Amino acid sequence: MAAVFPAWIIVTILVLEASLVMGGFQASLKLERRIPLVSHEVELGRLREFDRLRHGRLLQSSGGVVDFPVRGTYDPFLVGLYYTKLQIGSPPMEYYVQIDTGSDVLWIGCNSCNGCPESSGLQIELNLYDPGSSSTSSLVSCSDQRCNAGVQSSDSGCSGQGNQCSYTFQYGDGSGTSGYYVADLLHFSTILEGSMTANSTAPIMFGCSVLQTGDLTKSDRAVDGIFGFGQQSLSVISQLSSQGIAPRVFSHCLRGKNGGGGILVFGEILEPNMVYTPLVPSQPHYNLDLRSISVGGQVLSIDPSVFSTSSSQGTIVDSGTTLAYLADEAYDAFVDAITKTVSQTVRPVLSKGNQCYLITSSVTDIFPQVSLNFAGGASLILNPPDYLVQQNSI
Repeated sequence: MAAVFPAWIIVTILVLEASLVMGGFQASLKLERRIPLVSHEVELGRLREFDRLRHGRLLQSSGGVVDFPVRGTYDPFLVGLYYTKLQIGSPPMEYYVQIDTGSDVLWIGCNSCNGCPESSGLQIELNLYDPGSSSTSSLVSCSDQRCNAGVQSSDSGCSGQGNQCSYTFQYGDGSGTSGYYVADLLHFSTILEGSMTANSTAPIMFGCSVLQTGDLTKSDRAVDGIFGFGQQSLSVISQLSSQGIAPRVFSHCLRGKNGGGGILVFGEILEPNMVYTPLVPSQPHYNLDLRSISVGGQVLSIDPSVFSTSSSQGTIVDSGTTLAYLADEAYDAFVDAITKTVSQTVRPVLSKGNQCYLITSSVTDIFPQVSLNFAGGASLILNPPDYLVQQNSI
């Protein structure tokens, strides 16, 4: 699912105190304006530079921003996933891992893995992690505090065999992995004030996969592992936050066109024109408050209870899922609205239970714009290529 950004307009306000209370007496302070009044002609570039430096200081005070390169695209006929490259161990080795907000733990295929793919159709070189080849690698025991924290969230377990902290994960597509936890150094770049960068390292705990099943064994879109960005304590973002290295915030911008890719950082991207929608609190996933769906500027008549969040329903953001999914009531209303809008121009047909349309011209000339409307005034605008999948050349 394309990323939906968390719906307040962020406004940075510089507050100047006019007085100060000292020892019970009020002392007057002389204020000097750092930036001239509007009437004092100031180049826009200077103001932007001032903001850039100030934002840099704000980010630096939180421990800097950790930056990761992003590759991949949403297109299921090309890649259908987004992934990044990590450097782990001493000496550092490179591993490509899928970015997944729907799970919590980072795991990588180990040298003793059964079912790990040996090649990838993504034109990347796969590597297996070898704990014995890294001088900074260590096993995580059942008595380790991090293992105990993982047990509480079902991200780790202990069978008593060898006192080794282990895990077993099952994903929604039926694939799965199991293995044991290790600790090693993660190498990364930290963006400091302005455009300065610094190379850093931090010890992290992650999974060493010894068994993979289902789609994880296939080579067409294989990567070395999965980079979980969930909220639990074993996620890398939580681990770095607990060490004071980066704030417990991440920004993930997914780009679909021009080869895909995007941005992934630990830390907040300060963009004054961005509209945010708040996350629904106390949920195991990243839940958003979807309020309505508009087709061609018209809000669809859908019972608001369809979008409400509970233990069994809600709207979540999951970067590890290729398609967007709607509940039946919302989906039926959505498809009906699309069909009514284009029925005079195209021929609607059913194919294997799916609503399809036979067209002879560009979809952008025929189909309407769609909007997913969230709490706080944030809307995700979808153009026809964003919600239609072309099945053949007709």
